[in-house]
Amino acid sequence: MIETIHQTLKRLEIQLANRQLDLNAALLLMEHVTELSRASLLAELREPLTEPKAKRFEVLAAELLTGKPVQHIIGQEWFYGRPFIVSEDVLIPRPETEELVQGALGRAAKIFGDESILAADIGTGSGAIAVTFQLEYSNVRMTATDISEAALTIARKNAEKNGAHINFRQGDLAQPLSGEKWDVILSNPPYIDQEEATSMSPTVVNYEPHSALFAEESGLALYRKLSETLPSIMNERALIGLEIGYQQGAAVQSLFQKAFPKAKVELVQDLNGKDRMIFCEIQ
Repeated sequence: MIETIHQTLKRLEIQLANRQLDLNAALLLMEHVTELSRASLLAELREPLTEPKAKRFEVLAAELLTGKPVQHIIGQEWFYGRPFIVSEDVLIPRPETEELVQGALGRAAKIFGDESILAADIGTGSGAIAVTFQLEYSNVRMTATDISEAALTIARKNAEKNGAHINFRQGDLAQPLSGEKWDVILSNPPYIDQEEATSMSPTVVNYEPHSALFAEESGLALYRKLSETLPSIMNERALIGLEIGYQQGAAVQSLFQKAFPKAKVELVQDLNGKDRMIFCEIQ
């Protein structure tokens, strides 16, 4: 019996629900298999799913039901309206990080106006932050760093895919940026305490790189290192934007206020009302 798109989707959604997996993954998978946009797919829910596409959907659905992220199955995730290649070598871009980029764009425009600026993304992973900032900010020279050569390979592909011009450098945190002065530094470093792994989704723990997720000192180790190393490479007028864990706001704010005593260090919540970003405006 040939099922409609809607029937196939509902069947997979039930299976995902039984395994406590993300139901939205079914729709993303169907978009991938049918090569339809979300709007077109929703308009054709009552249409039959052709046999070749139904078979392809079932093969990929079986992978999805193991807990594998749908982004790894379809090979990409959308970020700020653009497609980004993802793999097990990089963190899957999250909506919260879009808010970091948006906040940084607005603040940088207020601080620098039409001036040309030098910006860097530390721990770039897929390159989502660096690529987006470079494409959205009119007058920026963008650099992106990562300690992982495998991650940089993905980031380079994403820069090319989206038409961004990025200078990529391999190295640990701010080390590849030494010897220069920077106007904007952005980073979404690993910030999860290893002890939290047992309470996290297996889809995250089993498939995303632990080097991009976990950090020592209750998740604060890399923020401390950044607070120690960034003062020597920032210009007198500068902006630092960091994504943080929702329980780390006060601690990270304190680290950067001590590192930059005269700066405005702002703790910003995400759309869900959770502490998610630190913006350090140096004047």
